[in-house]
Amino acid sequence: MSVNLTLLMVMGALYACGIYLILERSLTRVLLGLMLLTNATNLLILTTGGYAGLAPFFNKDTGANEYADPLPQALILTSIVISFAVTAFMLGIIYRTWVLARQDEIQDDVEDRRVAATPRFDAEDDAEIPAETSEFPLTMLGSDGSGVSDYADQSDPEESGESVVAGARTIPAVDAAAEEQPGSRNVTPGPEGGVK
Repeated sequence: MSVNLTLLMVMGALYACGIYLILERSLTRVLLGLMLLTNATNLLILTTGGYAGLAPFFNKDTGANEYADPLPQALILTSIVISFAVTAFMLGIIYRTWVLARQDEIQDDVEDRRVAATPRFDAEDDAEIPAETSEFPLTMLGSDGSGVSDYADQSDPEESGESVVAGARTIPAVDAAAEEQPGSRNVTPGPEGGVK
């Protein structure tokens, strides 16, 4: 199968212009770029079909290599329908943008700039073991890790008078530790399991 050099050059020019226009900030230019890309793709599909042949009707006297391939024509027809739908959708977006903002250019979003400026490395997210984020720190009692306490020192928490800030309230450390354990002492369950 030989390829038409003129169609290849036209197709390359259409692809180049279409990609250039898609990278613009104007929605109208993006639409024109999409239209050029779809036309270049239609030419690409057309060149894959080869030269024109006979109509693809079955006849025993005609050889298989003399028929025209109907598949590229069906694909081009489908591509035309899809490109028409995308063009209509883009025209709707362009019209809505013009009605709301009276401009055709896409503006930079402040949040997008902030996200682009953030570093890609986050010490907590990229750590192998995530940092403890609980407001109730736990301390190991034994070297084997069998015992766990809610207090950094081993003195009696009721005597030390320690408190924990939870939300907008300051509560005693004993009550905060009791809330985190099953069968809490400071909550009386109701008959259906709720709190009285």
